[in-house]
Amino acid sequence: MTPSKSSPAPVVALPLSSRWSQFYALTKPRVVQLIVFCALIGMVLAVPGLPSLVELKLAALACAGIWLVAGAAAAFNCIVEQHIDARMRRTAWRPTAKGQLSNTETLAFSAALCALGSFILYVWVNPLTMWLTFATFVGYAVIYTVVLKPMTPQNIVIGGASGAMPPVLGWAAMTGEVGYEALILFLIIFLWTPPHFWALALYRVEDYRKSGLPMLPVTHGNEFTRLQIFLYTLVLFAACVMPFVFQMSGWLYLVAAVVLSAMFTWYGFKLWREYSDELARKTFRFSLIHLTALFAAFLLDHYLR
Repeated sequence: MTPSKSSPAPVVALPLSSRWSQFYALTKPRVVQLIVFCALIGMVLAVPGLPSLVELKLAALACAGIWLVAGAAAAFNCIVEQHIDARMRRTAWRPTAKGQLSNTETLAFSAALCALGSFILYVWVNPLTMWLTFATFVGYAVIYTVVLKPMTPQNIVIGGASGAMPPVLGWAAMTGEVGYEALILFLIIFLWTPPHFWALALYRVEDYRKSGLPMLPVTHGNEFTRLQIFLYTLVLFAACVMPFVFQMSGWLYLVAAVVLSAMFTWYGFKLWREYSDELARKTFRFSLIHLTALFAAFLLDHYLR
């Protein structure tokens, strides 16, 4: 049975400082930080050797623009999912779910961030980066959040395309084009996304069931989801080796990619064979370490080659 939608909580007046903190919370800072970090990796890899001052300025402006548009998408997501957020312990604290900010305020905030970020990217970076970033906003905030997420258990897989765009945005910002190297980085994040989110969904399955969202553990069960996680870690392993195969990286990155991907695959295998909520939590946490350490190794390898 699909839970009935409750009315939004009444908007509560807050001191100015608290209201700013609520607006900041709408941008999902931790998520946006990872997005900007992945975009920065794309920027760094697109520039041979050490960047010039002009390139550093361009990268800083691109990071600012991408951060603003990503924050706008996160805020818009909070409007669309406020009823769902209110029913889930993981998200019930969000200002829109608690009624601390109205839909009008949140929408105006999202529009302002998107407009400012798009202006920065169009004027001081390049139009291609602006349009790709705006397309990512539409892909996440509208196509994924509004259409895919409530309709199909493959929402994470299809919607993962938006989440995998940051390195492409970073590459386009520095070169004015999208090379095959950027697409390889895109593929790595695209394949990383399902096992990352499904591990979370496994131990939060009751939250998702209450929310009415058709997440894979809800629609297809625990065992099927665990198998999918394991299979995705295997395919991800192969994708993580591709930068070395295509001569984008050296041996340092390859060693890091093999070790990190082997560990992620081992977590996926253990989760498939013998489930526990604690192991699902560990798998989810390690997935974050995997992506961050992988790209950090890519960055280090780039400057040491």
